[in-house]
Amino acid sequence: MSTPAPVSPSSNPWTSLDPYAQLLRALLPRLSHLSVFNASGELHWSSEMTVDTEVLSLIPESLQAAENSPGVPGQMSSGSHEQTYLFWLRRDESVTNAKPFAVVAVGCRSAGSDSERRSFSFVYGMVKPAIECLRRELMAREEIMTLHTSMLEQDSDLEMLLSVSGAGADNKPEGVGDLKTIIANATEHLRAGLAALIVPENGIALVHSSTEAPLETTVLAKAHRHLLSMARARRQAVIANRMELPADGTPISYRVLASPVLCADGRAMGVLALFRSQSAPEFTTHHARVTELLARRIASIVAHSYDSLTGLLTRPAFEQRVRPALAAAAGAQGRWSALHIDINRLHLINDNCGMHVGDRIIAQLGELIRGRLPPGAVAARISGDRFAILLPAALPSAAQFAEALRAGAELLGRAFDGKLQVSISIGVAAVEPRAEEFVHAFAAAETACKAANDRGRNRVELYLETDDSIVRRFSDINLINGLRNAVAEQRLQLNAQFIAPLAAQGVAHFEILLRMIDEKGVIVGPDHFMSAAQRYQLMPTIDRWVIGRAIEMLKPHSELLEGGTIVFTINFSGQSLQDGDFATHVTKLIEESGVNPAALCFELTESAAIGNIARAEVLMRRLRKLGCNVALDDFGVGLSSLAYLRTLPIGMLKIDGSFIRDVLKDTRAESMVHTVAQLAHAMSLTTVAECVETDEIRQRITALGVDYAQGFAIAKPEPLAEVLAELPLYQASAMPGGVWPQQGEMAALSASDGS
Repeated sequence: MSTPAPVSPSSNPWTSLDPYAQLLRALLPRLSHLSVFNASGELHWSSEMTVDTEVLSLIPESLQAAENSPGVPGQMSSGSHEQTYLFWLRRDESVTNAKPFAVVAVGCRSAGSDSERRSFSFVYGMVKPAIECLRRELMAREEIMTLHTSMLEQDSDLEMLLSVSGAGADNKPEGVGDLKTIIANATEHLRAGLAALIVPENGIALVHSSTEAPLETTVLAKAHRHLLSMARARRQAVIANRMELPADGTPISYRVLASPVLCADGRAMGVLALFRSQSAPEFTTHHARVTELLARRIASIVAHSYDSLTGLLTRPAFEQRVRPALAAAAGAQGRWSALHIDINRLHLINDNCGMHVGDRIIAQLGELIRGRLPPGAVAARISGDRFAILLPAALPSAAQFAEALRAGAELLGRAFDGKLQVSISIGVAAVEPRAEEFVHAFAAAETACKAANDRGRNRVELYLETDDSIVRRFSDINLINGLRNAVAEQRLQLNAQFIAPLAAQGVAHFEILLRMIDEKGVIVGPDHFMSAAQRYQLMPTIDRWVIGRAIEMLKPHSELLEGGTIVFTINFSGQSLQDGDFATHVTKLIEESGVNPAALCFELTESAAIGNIARAEVLMRRLRKLGCNVALDDFGVGLSSLAYLRTLPIGMLKIDGSFIRDVLKDTRAESMVHTVAQLAHAMSLTTVAECVETDEIRQRITALGVDYAQGFAIAKPEPLAEVLAELPLYQASAMPGGVWPQQGEMAALSASDGS
C-alpha cells in the first residue's frame, strides 16, 4: 500500500469545493475521494486530509496523455482496491488541441469483480454535468483571482507612482533628491537587482542596488553606452530578457528593462534601466509601462530642476540642494564658499551678433562650470547671464578656483575665431556650514561680483570686511527692501533745520530733511539709507514724495509765507533729472498749492547739476520763471564748477561742509571760503556755510563774508510740523529790529508766548 501524501494548504481560487464532492458522491456512491490538480500537476484541493501517492504519480502521465489526445475528456486507471477517473478540464472545449488547465481525480472503491468495474465512458456520462459545472466554477474563480491580483498589482503601482509624484508635498518645489527616491522605489517595487538613471547632459548618474538580491554595480559600466544608444534609437521601453555582458571569462546574462527619458521635443536625453539576474522572473510589458511612467516623472523633474541651456540646476532646485548640503556638512567642521558669476556685456553680444550667439556662450560657460566642479559642489544658472556655485572650500582655495574659471572663460572666445571677447566677473564670499546662513553668503558674493564689474570687469573680487566699498554696497542690498517698504507704507518723516542769516536781518531759511521710520519705529537718518536709494534708483520716487508732502504741509501756512520773509529749501537728486515728467510734475504741484513760489527754494548738488547740465538748466529756468529760488548744494567739491556758474540760473551757493569744518585750522580752506563768498557777491548770489558746528566757526565765516550759516551751532533739525507751528516767531525775528534767537531759545520763546 502506498504512503499517502498530505494535502498542502493553498490560498488559491480552488478552495471550498465540498459541494461538488457531495454532488459527485451522490452520483457515484462508491466515491472515496475527489482531488483537483493544476496544469503543473500540483495538488490544490482534496476532499481527504491526505492523497495517496499512487494517485499523485498518475497526474504527470495524465497531463502528457491529455496533450497527446486532443478532444478526449480524460482517462481511467485501475488499482488493486479502487479505480481512479481522471477528467481533463480545458478552458475552451471547442478547441481540440487545447491543453487542460486542471485535472480532476475521482477515486471509486472496487466492488470485487472486474465486471462490476465501470468504464470511463460510463462514469463520464454520469458525472459530465457535474464536471462541467466544476470546470466553469474553477475558471470563474481563477478569473476573479487573476483580476484581484491585477488590481492589487495596479494598486501597488499607483501607490508607488504617487509616492514619487510629489503629491501632497505642500506645493514645495520639486527637489533633485526626488530622483534618488524614484530609483530606489523602482528597484524595490519592480524587484530589480539594480536600477540606474543616466542623463549625461545634466551630469546625472544615479545607481541603486536591491536590499534583497543586489547585483554588482560594475554591470552598469559595461552596459550604459549600449543602453543610451538603444534608448535614443527606440524612444520607448525595451525589454531584453537575455542580454549578455562581458565578464572575466564567460559572459554573464542579465534581464534588462530600459526606458528612455525624453525631453519635451521627444529627444532622448537619458535612460532609466533595471537589471535582474537570469534566474529571476522575466520583465513583462506591464513592467515596461510602469517604467515608462517613472521615466516621464524623471523627465518632469529634470525639466523643472535643470536649466535646459547649460545643464546646471535652476535657481529653486539650487536653493533646495544647498540647504541639505550645508546641513550635512555642519558637523564636519568644513569650510564653504559662495561664488556669484556674471558674464560681462552679454547684452552687447546679443545686440551685435544675435541671441543665438549669446545662448551659445551661456551653454559653453555652463559646460565649463560642470566640467570643473569638484565633488560635493553645487552649481546653478540663476538668471540669464548669472551663475552661482556652492564650493566645499575655504576662501583662499575658492579664490583660486574662481581665477581658474575666469581664465577658462576667456578662452571661450576662440570658438568664434577670436572675433568675440568673452569674460566673466566673479564674486567670492565665505559661508558658514549652517543652512540658514547661505542666503547671506550668496548676497555677499553677489555684492563682490558687482564690485568686480565696477572695478573693470573680468576679475575676481573677494568679500572682505576690510573692503569698505564692498561692505557699503552689501549694506545697501540689505537696506533697499526695507526702504521700499517704508516708502510704500508712508513710514517717512520730514524734518526742518533753521538756516540763520549772519546779518542783523534777513530772510529766514529752513532746509527740509528726510528721515525714515524703520519697522521697529526707530527714526533713521539719511546717512543710513540714502546710499541704497541712490544705488537702486529709488531717488525719483523719494523726491516726488518729499516735494509733494512738503508742499502739502506748507499749504495751511500760505498766508504767512506770502510776505517772502521765510523760505523752505527742498532737495532733489540728479536721478530725477532723467525723469522727463519731473519738471512738469513739480511746477504743477506748486501752481495748484496756493503757496507763494518765492517761499520755496530747490537744492541740487553741484556734481548732479554738472553731470546733467542740459536737463538741470531747463528745470532751473522753469523754477526761476515760476518764482522759486534755486540753490547749488555742496559747492566746491565738484569739477569745473566755476565755468557753469554764469549759465546756471541759481540764486544761492551752499559751501560744502568739508571746507567749513577746517576753516579755523586750514588756511587753504579759509581762502576757499573767502574766495567763494567774494565770487558769489560779485554775481549777486547768496552764500550758505554748511556744517557750522561751533560758535567760533560761525564768527569766522561771518568775518569771511558768508551770508548764512547752517549747522548744530545754529539749530538742530526738528520735525517740520513743530517748525511750522513756530513760524510766527521766526517771522517776527525777521522784521526790522528783530533778533534771531540762538539754539534752544525759540522753544523758550514759544513756551513763554503760550503758543
